[in-house]
Formats: sequence, structure tokens, C-alpha cells
Amino acid sequence: ETQEVAGSPDQVDLTVEVKEKPTGSLQLGAGYSSSEKVSLTFGISQENVFGSGNYLGLQVNTSKYYRTISLTATDPYFTKDGISRTFTVFHQTTRPYYSQDGDYSLVSQGGSMKFGVPFSEVDTVFFGAGIEQYKFKPGSNVATVTPQAYRDYFQCATNTVTNTVGNCADDSKFGVPLTIGWARDDRDSALVPTKGRLQRANAEWGVGSDMKYIKSSYQYQQYFPINKQYTLALNGELGYAKALGGQVYPIFKNFYAGGLGSIRGFEQNSLGPRDSVTEAALGGTKKAIFNMELSTPFPGAGNDRTLRLFSFLDVGNVFTDRSTQSDAQWKAQQMIRASVGLGISWISPLGPLRLAYAVPVKYQKDEDLTSDPTKPVYSDRIQRFQFQIGTSF
Repeated sequence: ETQEVAGSPDQVDLTVEVKEKPTGSLQLGAGYSSSEKVSLTFGISQENVFGSGNYLGLQVNTSKYYRTISLTATDPYFTKDGISRTFTVFHQTTRPYYSQDGDYSLVSQGGSMKFGVPFSEVDTVFFGAGIEQYKFKPGSNVATVTPQAYRDYFQCATNTVTNTVGNCADDSKFGVPLTIGWARDDRDSALVPTKGRLQRANAEWGVGSDMKYIKSSYQYQQYFPINKQYTLALNGELGYAKALGGQVYPIFKNFYAGGLGSIRGFEQNSLGPRDSVTEAALGGTKKAIFNMELSTPFPGAGNDRTLRLFSFLDVGNVFTDRSTQSDAQWKAQQMIRASVGLGISWISPLGPLRLAYAVPVKYQKDEDLTSDPTKPVYSDRIQRFQFQIGTSF
């Protein structure tokens, strides 16, 4: 509304009435995925908690393999220039996806503080610090189902008579990670992009007495609109990590590959180096992944961009330095994997849903390693059909 200013005929006062929109959300859900099995989720968040303009969120996720609870508080305008500050505390328990990867759990907890500095409308630099604790718990105490690599890292004793895992001399590890990252996102949409690019670079430097390491990663995505109906998308990811100060690199900080969001057609996180005793997938300190997708309208859906059909090509693997494997086994684990396939993407009421059917075209077979009968034979774990809600590529 306008009001005249007495004595100033060329001026008016503006009276603006503001009504706040709903800023809180409550989420309850249950789902099933080919990697996580059954999971329950709960989330509550408030973008304007107590009228302060700050964000406060609580997330709970429980499944057989991944359980976590985290609390996040963000001040989007910690400074008047738009620098944000985020506090996070978490507690989570992870277990192997598959029984052949061992019987154990890794419990982690900690907190962090992170700042985001906007340099432009599409560029943001993040930096922060945190503190973490990792505790290793053998499951059934049977040595044959507890990966040797984890027993070595946490210095767990093994009773050769009873074939059990004894006490671990160093079953807890404390870390102080310092992080810095950069992101540039000029895509036209975060859920259904048709043009633009996304770049992310992150570095983590562990300075704690138990864990001294450096871990870095870079991701590049590019979307090319061929026409109004077809979109070509490219994605590339690189990762490199190493231990510092003469220490052993924390095995639970490894990169992983395989499954949705990585190289489809293989079981989730199953590629790369294997444990010498259990054949468990251990991940690696180096990663190289390339994905290409061509998305088209779903038959009968017109040009609805929330329901799309796509074809894809995935190439890559995770790698590590030579360990105790034979030449044939080590070379087989370092070999590039590749797959092709078809999929469906749908922006469902529960979130982005992606289903994919993949056919591996470059993979490890049992017969390729029969030249070394003195060692276990490793073969890739194939999983042609995969689906998940909430993955992005």
C-alpha cells in the first residue's frame, strides 16, 4: 500500500505486509533397494528455526547395512557477505553389503564445522574441520569371515586353534580431518538437467595422531541438449589418496566402485582389490570412472521430463598399490570394467527413482585366473538389475 508523504508531493511511503511461507518439513518413508535392502527413513527440518533464518535438520536412516543419525545446523548468512556456517554431529554404523564381504561392523561418530564462501552466483568454496572416531567390531568372531585387511589395520589377534578373532589392540581410531572444496554448478535444473555443467573438487587432510593421510577427488558433469527431447550427459570422476607420516592409510577411507552411481551391472561397491582371506571387496586409494547417458522421452509420456528412458555406458574401477596377490590376480583386480544398458528415471512423489538393467562387457571371469591354482580365484559379482531412490547418475 502507498501513503502520501506530507509536504512532499513527489514522494510516497510504501507499506509492505509480509506473510511467512511454511518453512518446516517432516518426512517419513520406507524403501527397498538392491544394495541397501529394507531401509526406514525419518527427517525433520526447519529452514527458519525460531524465526532466525537458520536451518536445523535431523536425519535418521536405518537398514541392515547402514544406520545413521545426524543433526545439522546452518546459518546461511553467518556474515553479511553471505558466508554460511554449518555444524554437524553424527553417529553411524556400517556393515558389509554382502555376506561374502565379511561379518563385522564399523561404528563411527563425530562432528564438524564447515564454512561456505560464495565467490559468484555459481561458484562456492567450502572449508572446515572435524573430529571423528572409528571403532571396529568383529561380528561372530570367526576368523574366516573377518577380513584380514581390517584385522591387520586394527591389530586384532587370531586364535589359530579355535579359528576366532581375539581382542584388537587398536580397535579405535581418532581422526581430525581438515577439508576444503570447490563447487561450480550452472545446470538449468538439479533434478532434470538438460544443459550446463557441474564441477566439484574436494580435499581432505587427516592430521590426527591415529590417522595421517590426504584424500582428494574431482567430478565433472556436462549436459548437452541435442534437441528438445534428447539430452546427452557425460560424467567423470577421479580420486587419489595416500597415507602420510609413515602410517598405513585408513582402510575405511578407501574409494569404492560398482553399482548405481558408479559402474552399473556390478554389485554395489564390489569392484577393485579383494581381501586375501575372505575375498571381501576393500576399495582402493585411486579411482577413475566415466559415465555416458543418452536420455529420451518415455514412450507414451510425450515430452514429460519427469519420466525418461535412458541408455548408458559405464567404464572405470578403483585401484591400489601391489599387495600379496599373485601377478594374475593383481592385474585382474586392476583391470578396467565396463557395462552398457538401459534405464528409467522418474521424479516420483518419494524422490528421484532410477532403475537400470546393465550388461557387463568388460569383466573378470573365473577361467581367466586358473593359471595360478595356489591362490583363491576372484571373479566379478554381476548384478544386472539395480534400482534406488535418490541417486543422481
